[in-house]
Amino acid sequence: MSKPTPYRALPPERRVELVTQSMKTSREGRDQFIQRLVERGGGFRAATLKAWPVDRVAREIVRMKAENSSDELDLLQLLYVELEPSIQITFLDAAGVPHENGKMAESLEPPYASAESVRLAVAAVLESHGAEGVHYLQTIARYSLDGWPEIDAMVAEIGGQSA
Repeated sequence: MSKPTPYRALPPERRVELVTQSMKTSREGRDQFIQRLVERGGGFRAATLKAWPVDRVAREIVRMKAENSSDELDLLQLLYVELEPSIQITFLDAAGVPHENGKMAESLEPPYASAESVRLAVAAVLESHGAEGVHYLQTIARYSLDGWPEIDAMVAEIGGQSA
């Protein structure tokens, strides 16, 4: 059995919270999720789903695993940059990467830090955030490998896999 993606490794309740938050902040996002449910079949009609409360649609999306890989990345970014940036702030501060409340400037080019700075950042995240920090590190190792030299090896050392 393959290892789940960092998004799929989150408990279903947490995934429902993220999908709910995403749909509440973006009507376009809600419409896209609804369209995916309709395309998956199961007797759902778009008009019916649009009448449902957002949290009910989110539960159905997670139950049917209707999120695609792009959604997963967007939802993890929502989690670590918008909703709970403390882990990312710890990581970026320790790596010496400029940011504003965990948000890096779009103009930054990878790699964002040296391997030694990344090692310091990994240690800071593990010390301050424990298991949630490990999940964050697995996430950036999977989705932003080019930005953080040797992060994949560091994540493997702590028992997580980057893929």
